[in-house]
Amino acid sequence: MISQTYKAVKCPSEELSLLNDVLVNEGDFKDGSYINVYSVDHNPFLYRVKTDPSIKQGQMGFNASHRKWASIMLNSDIKVEAAKLNSRLYGIGTIVLETDFFTKKGQQNTTIDSDKMALEFSMLFVNRCFSVDEPLVFRYDKKLYSSTVKDIQVLDFSKVDAKGNVAPVPKVSRYGVLTPNSLIVFEKTEGSLLNFIGKSKGKMAQTSIINPDWDFTKLGIGGLDDEFSGIFRRAFASRVFPPDVIEQLGMKHVRGILLYGPPGTGKTLMARQIGKMLNAREPQIVNGPQILDKYVGESEANIRKLFAAAEEEEKRSGSASGLHIIIFDEIDAICKARGSVAGNSAVHDTVVNQLLTKLDGVEQLNNILVIGMTNRKDMIDEALTRPGRLEVQMEIGLPDEHGRVQILNIHTERMRNHEKMAEDVDLNELASLTKNFSGAEIEGLVRAAQSTAMNRLIKATSKVEVDTDAIEKLKITRADFMHALQYDIKPAFGSSKEELDLFLAQGILNWGEPVNRVLAAGDLMVTEIKNSDQISLMTMLLEGPPGTGKTALAAKITKDSDLPFLKLCTPENMIGYTEAAKCQVIKKIFDDAYKSPLSCIIIDDIERLLDYVPVGPRFSNLVLQAMLVLLKKNPPKGHKLLIIGTTSRKDVLQDLEMYSLFRTVAHVSSVSTSEQLVRVLRDSEVFTSEEITELEMKTSHKQLFIGIKTLITFMDIAKHMVAGERAEKLINLLEDVGAISF
Repeated sequence: MISQTYKAVKCPSEELSLLNDVLVNEGDFKDGSYINVYSVDHNPFLYRVKTDPSIKQGQMGFNASHRKWASIMLNSDIKVEAAKLNSRLYGIGTIVLETDFFTKKGQQNTTIDSDKMALEFSMLFVNRCFSVDEPLVFRYDKKLYSSTVKDIQVLDFSKVDAKGNVAPVPKVSRYGVLTPNSLIVFEKTEGSLLNFIGKSKGKMAQTSIINPDWDFTKLGIGGLDDEFSGIFRRAFASRVFPPDVIEQLGMKHVRGILLYGPPGTGKTLMARQIGKMLNAREPQIVNGPQILDKYVGESEANIRKLFAAAEEEEKRSGSASGLHIIIFDEIDAICKARGSVAGNSAVHDTVVNQLLTKLDGVEQLNNILVIGMTNRKDMIDEALTRPGRLEVQMEIGLPDEHGRVQILNIHTERMRNHEKMAEDVDLNELASLTKNFSGAEIEGLVRAAQSTAMNRLIKATSKVEVDTDAIEKLKITRADFMHALQYDIKPAFGSSKEELDLFLAQGILNWGEPVNRVLAAGDLMVTEIKNSDQISLMTMLLEGPPGTGKTALAAKITKDSDLPFLKLCTPENMIGYTEAAKCQVIKKIFDDAYKSPLSCIIIDDIERLLDYVPVGPRFSNLVLQAMLVLLKKNPPKGHKLLIIGTTSRKDVLQDLEMYSLFRTVAHVSSVSTSEQLVRVLRDSEVFTSEEITELEMKTSHKQLFIGIKTLITFMDIAKHMVAGERAEKLINLLEDVGAISF
């Protein structure tokens, strides 16, 4: 398609800017068509065009947001071509819009009904094509808002089966068409003063801590028995006794609890239920970032306001004062280590000082309980965690199998009570299949299974209808849970099974002793890390020429190991990353692995991760130092880690002093003999017996040197030839790449 050059200009008016279209002259493009605009880095940006007589031919009018998106300067020349979209555009199932005020100056905290905004947005932009990362400006309730398309989930509505299931597009699309039935989700931009509502929240009944029959399962929490026992012993037991007994003992109550651990493990839920459990004053729930204010002194004043009611009651009632609970979600946002935040304002430092004063200052209070929650305990100022402050620190980790059974029981209780769950559902089986699932992910699994079951009752006619006759017979079956496990819910700290499956798509062709040797060495490493009480870290290196299947063998070893946490660290996922960003990604993979009791990490193509090139030579010293540290760092107590690395440059790893960090090294050979080649040909079932015999004769006295991946590719090419020519074609291909030497 031929590209043309146009000159970028401003939109003539604000109302035309709110169309979020590119304005063109009707002599250049048709109204409503789409164009690709190429930016300075040659990336195409998809726009819809709108004809307007005020725009001259050869010009294009962009609003400010669209100019910023594509890095377009006014009066600059831009390359444009008509966009050739797919013949069948996919409709948007869900679109996520990150939204904020268009003008942030002078705005106040505002609550918006997201359902009403979504309805207005749908009416404004129905049947319009949207791209991921595209900026939009629109008016709602007499105010301007800016949004960025954060995510698009597209559905192929042409593939609706008899049960009403809409087929997902097999490949993730970066664009789709907004339909009247598209789900529009608004998320506020980080730090925004916007708050969206749209779902009602029910309140749970209060449970007294004094009641000896209290049950945490009534609160919707499972798998945290040990954590609750520890918190109760340290923080709540003293509050059961009368105030005069505590005064006689000269005892001070615990005033702070810090809950930390991975996302979705129940920290926020636990903190909310603790407030209800204690029959205390209504808890004050504060998100950490809400404390910060742009005006000098206001952030510290916000901290003081949280403690004002407790101070007043303490002065009035003394030891008889009721308990005031303050819950800080994402406390790391305001309690970073002092001196760690760059800048001259030192707001974070003074906020930490103010909080320390209120918790354990001169006028310390005995009627408060501060509960902080964070995913990043390492970022919190250490003075905040000493005794007298947030002294009870409890890690809320991923639930074990017994805990997962409890969580599944909680979330399926109503279904079982109303006989909506089929008898073939075994919660113990589901618990064993949900390794490394957090509590939130298990709840999501149950919801996904329910959605799958309800989808069976949708009739695919001229319009979507629900089979009302079958509603009473609706039951959630084992197949629904298996479908949700396979397609819908994946654990954040789970395995990279999808990526590993790509490497094993064609299976493993076992062409001889070299392959058996590598697999046996891998199985021995897995057995050792599973059963040894002395070893917590095992490292193994697969080295060999390019194309010999090192990554596929590593994937085979890890998948057969059945370890709960399998993660792939590959340079493919870090294209364009800076050295520091690469280090952060690699460190996060290891940090996630440490959260699971038994983990495996595949570090693929190590020399590419290090940015090594033979010209120079050049490599990333920052990434190298990070790898050297992580490869010999033992995981925390009670955790085990298996690391499998792959490389085509053994000599480079030796020069960089990394080779010695691998306890076991397995050489992955190329196919080097005629016998090995024949075995591959027979296992592949591509060639006939006569063709295999012919190939064996032509290669019997020759030296071969070809990677199994290259050989499989050549066999796939040769099989499309007519019978009688396939053997000759394979020989020609091998000779062309120098895989056969005479």
